[in-house]
Amino acid sequence: MNWFYCYCALFFILKTSSASAVNTMVPNQILKYGETITSTSEFFELGFFIREQNLWYFGITYKKAAEKGRAVWVANRELPLAGPTGMLKLSDNGTLQLVTANNTLIWSSSQPSPPKQSVTSTIKPVAQLLDNGNLVIRDNISGNIIWQSFDHPGNSWLPGMKIGVDLVTGIQRKLTSWKTRTDPSAGVYTVSMDINGGYPQLYITNSTNNMSLQQRVGSANGLGFSAMRGRVQNHLYEFEFVYKEKEEMYITYTLRNRTSSFTRMILNYQGQLRQFVWINSSQLWDMYMMPFDDECKSYGLCGTFGNCDIKTSPVCTCLQGFEPKVPEQWSARNWSTGCKHQIPMDNENVFNFTKFSNLKLPDSRGTWFNSTMSLRECENICTSNVSCTAYANTDIRDGGSGCLMWFSELVDIRQAPQGDDSGQDIYIKVANNPRLIHKKKKSHLIVSLPIVSVVVLFTFAVLLYAWRKKKSQNKGEALINDDGKQDLELPLFSLDEIVKATGNFSVNNKLGEGGFGEVYKGVDEYGGEIAVKRLSKTSRQGLDEFQNEAICIAKLQHRNLVKLLGYCAEGDEMMLIYEYMPNKSLDYFLFDESNSVLLDWPQRYHIIKGIARGLLYLHQDSRLRIIHRDLKASNILLDSNMNPKISDFGLARMFKEYENEANTNKVVGTFGYIAPEYAANGSFSAKSDVFSFGVLVLEMVSGKKNRGFSHEGHRDNLLGHTWRLYKEARPLELVDAALGDSWNASEVVQAIHVGLSCVQHHADDRPTMSSVVHMLGGEGALPLPNQPGYYTEVTKHEVASTSSVSQASGSVNEFTITEIYAR
Repeated sequence: MNWFYCYCALFFILKTSSASAVNTMVPNQILKYGETITSTSEFFELGFFIREQNLWYFGITYKKAAEKGRAVWVANRELPLAGPTGMLKLSDNGTLQLVTANNTLIWSSSQPSPPKQSVTSTIKPVAQLLDNGNLVIRDNISGNIIWQSFDHPGNSWLPGMKIGVDLVTGIQRKLTSWKTRTDPSAGVYTVSMDINGGYPQLYITNSTNNMSLQQRVGSANGLGFSAMRGRVQNHLYEFEFVYKEKEEMYITYTLRNRTSSFTRMILNYQGQLRQFVWINSSQLWDMYMMPFDDECKSYGLCGTFGNCDIKTSPVCTCLQGFEPKVPEQWSARNWSTGCKHQIPMDNENVFNFTKFSNLKLPDSRGTWFNSTMSLRECENICTSNVSCTAYANTDIRDGGSGCLMWFSELVDIRQAPQGDDSGQDIYIKVANNPRLIHKKKKSHLIVSLPIVSVVVLFTFAVLLYAWRKKKSQNKGEALINDDGKQDLELPLFSLDEIVKATGNFSVNNKLGEGGFGEVYKGVDEYGGEIAVKRLSKTSRQGLDEFQNEAICIAKLQHRNLVKLLGYCAEGDEMMLIYEYMPNKSLDYFLFDESNSVLLDWPQRYHIIKGIARGLLYLHQDSRLRIIHRDLKASNILLDSNMNPKISDFGLARMFKEYENEANTNKVVGTFGYIAPEYAANGSFSAKSDVFSFGVLVLEMVSGKKNRGFSHEGHRDNLLGHTWRLYKEARPLELVDAALGDSWNASEVVQAIHVGLSCVQHHADDRPTMSSVVHMLGGEGALPLPNQPGYYTEVTKHEVASTSSVSQASGSVNEFTITEIYAR
């Protein structure tokens, strides 16, 4: 009952101070306990209050009725006062300071920024508590806000408060829970806006688990959030997403009638977000809205295209038109693999958009949005874009408005519970039944075949003549596969489209340059971002490599492979058009001293496992068996969520089903990643990629390049150095200092073990990517590695001999080759 006596003491103190309440505070004025600043509406007041164990705080509390004393913002939440001895001061430069009786600083509003558009260097600061509960310091001369409490929220989200980011000042506004029910110091839960690409949405994260995603609140839809349940069709408040380019983006909500009621949203110490509305008649808070709190609340529980419905058993089912990707795992209630289209989404099947009602909208990362479009305009654009998988309104008020489009697999969908209309409509691309299509076509053919056949024959003759003529003029425009047949599965972009998208290949849009040529960022006619890979006229990679990359990647679809959107081939110009990766390539972070700290261990381990899954798909699960032959850090691209995407298939080779190995006289690749048997005798296989993957894993752990690695104690390269540490039971000394305290020892040791297993000198000693994926998931036994290949640094004219290795010194026999190409 301590809290009861605390509130009684609080009520007594505040009651005795009512006579000394003021509305504003000026410089050199001192506010002591028993004195308050009160808003004009008298909803809120600012002053000292007490919590348990005689700990005193300064903050904003409700003043009205039975809610008197409930804190909505606390200044000194991390450093309470030991007694009622604090004082609040406002300095001449507009800084609020909370100090003790002996003038020890407890809290400060920090050094303020100069007033915007100030015409004089002199300011006249005034502190005022506004009617909405916002404590502001403004300049009485210019009227500009110098500082405000709404920029530094606690656990309460009041009407008018913004959750988001100020792109000018860099201020990130987010909610942070209290540590306990009575301790206002920062807890482990936060509510913040995700701004890493796509339509912004709110997340609840947990700092005790590396800021892992606890729950997705979703995006504001005007009346609330599609991931929150409650009385959505209300007349009390409305939510709004505001985006001002280069200024700020945020989600806020406002009361429609501020005089009749007041409300707030609270992130409690248990990580639960709740919205309450004050009911005058009962003098109580009524819970108005909250995120779903049941089995379906876990992020992505049912995988891609899976729908979580709490009233079914099991809760996970595939959306209509979809089926489990791995039926055996689905039957065992492991739904993480998700669902796939029952009818493949290829050019042979007709598709339409099926309406699904009352759903929590999918994760909106990687989406495109326009707040002014109608749903019909949205449908037209999505239908004309082959990459668009779904669309919906951004705002559901007044019949709906705005356009939100998805371009990848949909994840984290759920059905709103029965009787709850908080979900939304979404239109998802689904292929039509080919049997019905065939039957309909057959009936039409019976009637029109005699007429159509004549037209078709004539048209075919004309097109054949035009095609042959165009082909003779521009042989780069036709992509030819290994069987000599024209491959028409890839969309063709005109040169005019690419020139317009890239600003005529503006230097400002140039992303980088490689062995193939230059890469540019572009924006297509629908507002989607693309990356254009332009073949250089002086590149050693010519038409063969261009066709090889186009044909290989066009037939592959995997979340860890970069998506090829189309190609352009006109005159001397040959270009490949890819999805745009906003976070560039892995080497941009990994080998840069300032950027490497941005890549913590959970992200690196996530990237390692993603690359492994992508290679497994190439080697085993795709329609074509692909050997990449140039796997390296610069060929791993990172999307907006830091998911890895394997790219650059110019050197890749397709294997037939019965092939396991091939030989070549032209060894191509990148020094430091090439397998010994490939460099020595031109023999390559899936195990060649495994070797490159192992090098990449050890680079991820150490933050060092294998090529050019040096150590003051020996001449070994990164592989040899790792082997030394492993043999001496000191593997953790390999860990990159940039990781700080973010790494997990068992995961790091496991990664090193996997890396060494993959870089074995003999190909037969290396695991398959299937085994690697199991080992990284903690499911497979880890074989004891032997000494790796390339134990010391290998120069351009040196490769490891496949016959002998000196165990004593770690040296290798030299073997000279002349046809290896470094990229």
